[in-house]
Amino acid sequence: MVPADREAAHNVESAGGKFVDTVLTNNQTQTPLRQPPGLVVLFFAEMWERFSYYGMRALLVFYLTKHWLFDDATATGIYASYGSLVYLTPILGGLIADRWLGFRRAVILGGCLLVMGHLGMAIEGEPARWVAGEVVRDDATLQVFYLSLALIITGVGFLKPNISSIVGALYARDDPRRDAGFTLFYMGINVGAMVSALVCGWLGETYGWRYGFGLAGVGMVAGLVTFLRGRDRLQGVGEAPVGDALFRPLRGRLRLDHCIYLGTVAGVVVAWWLMQHRAMVGGLLTLGSLVAVGGIIGFSVLKCTPEERNRMLLVLFLTSVSVLFWALFEQAGSSMNLFADRIVDRSVGGVEITASQLQSLNPFFIIVLAPLFARLWTFLGGAGREPSTGMKFALALLQVGLGFVVLLEGIRQVDANGHVALLWLAGAYLLHTTGELCLSPVGLSMVTRLSVSRIVGLMMGVWFLSSSAAAYVGGLLAGIAAADAGAADGGLSNYVTAFELAAKVGIAAGVVLILLVPLLKRMVPPGGSGS
Repeated sequence: MVPADREAAHNVESAGGKFVDTVLTNNQTQTPLRQPPGLVVLFFAEMWERFSYYGMRALLVFYLTKHWLFDDATATGIYASYGSLVYLTPILGGLIADRWLGFRRAVILGGCLLVMGHLGMAIEGEPARWVAGEVVRDDATLQVFYLSLALIITGVGFLKPNISSIVGALYARDDPRRDAGFTLFYMGINVGAMVSALVCGWLGETYGWRYGFGLAGVGMVAGLVTFLRGRDRLQGVGEAPVGDALFRPLRGRLRLDHCIYLGTVAGVVVAWWLMQHRAMVGGLLTLGSLVAVGGIIGFSVLKCTPEERNRMLLVLFLTSVSVLFWALFEQAGSSMNLFADRIVDRSVGGVEITASQLQSLNPFFIIVLAPLFARLWTFLGGAGREPSTGMKFALALLQVGLGFVVLLEGIRQVDANGHVALLWLAGAYLLHTTGELCLSPVGLSMVTRLSVSRIVGLMMGVWFLSSSAAAYVGGLLAGIAAADAGAADGGLSNYVTAFELAAKVGIAAGVVLILLVPLLKRMVPPGGSGS
C-alpha cells in the first residue's frame, strides 16, 4: 500500500476513533462504563474485514447464476459449501493461535490471505455462455475463482475467531461491560456489512462483477492496515503463548512459525480442492464436529474442575442450539437473496434497488438497534432482571421463525404481477436482526466468559464451527427453495415450502429451549455464568 493510502486509512481510523470513543464512554468521562481503548481498533479492523466479506457475499449467488450460469441448486450448493468451510476453519485457526502463534499474528496472517482472496475475486474472465444447449465456461478463470474462495476460507479461519478472542481478553471474566462491549463490536461488523452491500452490490450488478469484488478487496486492505497501526492500543493482549520458541529452529533453518506458514499453504490447497468436490464437505464437517466436540467433552471431564466442566458443557449445548438459528438466518444470502431478485417488487420512489443491495437491511437494523440492545442489557443487568443467555437464545429462535411467518404472509398477498411488496421482506429482516442481537454478540461474550482460559481460542473456533454446520444445513433448506428453470410461478411454490419449514423449526425450537432454561440455570448458577 502506498504512503498516501496509509495516511488516508489512518485519517479514517482517527476520525472514526473519536466517534467510537464517544459512543463507548459515558458522557466522555473516565467512568467504570468506559470501554477499553483497544475496542476502537478492533471495531474498525473488523468493520473493514466485514466490508470485504459481506460485499463479496452479497454478490456471490448472483455471480454464480448470472456470470457462470450455474443453476439454482448448484449455485446455492457452492454458496453453502463455501459458508460451511469459512466457519469450519476457525477451529484450526483458534487452536493454532492458542497453542503457538498467538491471537495477533493469527489475525495478521488471516488478513493477508483475505486480501489476496478478495482481490483474486476481481478476476472474472469471460462470462459463461450457452453453446449448442450446453454451458461453456472459462475453466482457467473458474480455477482462479475457486482459489480465491480457498484463500478467503483459510484467511477467515485465522482472523475470525482470534480477533473476537482479543476482544474478550480486554475484559475480566466478570466485567459488567463485556456484553455491551461485544454488542458495540458487533455494531462495527455491521457498519462494514451495510456499506459494502450497498456499494459493492450496486457496482457489481450495475458495472461489472470485478468492480464489486475489487472494492471488497480494497476494504480488506484497509482492515489489515487498521489492525497493524492500532496494535499498541491492545494492552499486550494476544502475543504468542510460546514466546521466542516460535522463532527457534526446529531442524536446520526451519522454525516453528515456518511450519505454520507452510501448513497454511497446504490448507489453501485443500480448501481449493474441496470447493470442487463439494460432496466431501458434509463428511469433513461431520468428522470435524465429532472430533472437536468429543475432544472438548473429554477435556471437560478429565482436565476441569466441576464448575469449569459445567461451564464448558453449557457452552457446547448453546453452541449446538445456535446451529438452528444460523441455518435459518443464512437463507439471507441464498434463498432469500434469489427470492428478492425474482419475486420482490424492489421499486422505491420510482428507483429499482438491486437485490444485492437489500442485503444492507440486516446490518442497517443492527446499527440502529445494537446501541439500544447494549443499553438494555446493561440496564436490566443493573436491575437484576437481565434474561439469561439461554433465554436470549430462545428469543432469537422465536424471532427468526416469526420472520419467515412475515414472508409467508407477504406471499399470500402477492400482487397481480406475482410480486411481493418490499415491506414484507424488510419486516422479515427486522425480526431476523432482533433475533441475531439476542444471540450472536451474546454468544461471543458467552464463549469468552465461560470457556477455560487456556483453550478460549479453540472454543471460539467451535462457536464458528456451529455456523459451518448451519451453512451446510442451510444449503439443504435453500435447495428446497431452488426454482426449476422456466417454472410457471417463478418458483414461488418452492419458496412457500421452504419458508413454512423454516418458520415451524424456528418457533418450535424456541419454545423447547424456553422450557429448558430452568435446567440450564441449575446446571450453572447465574452468579458465575449468566446461563
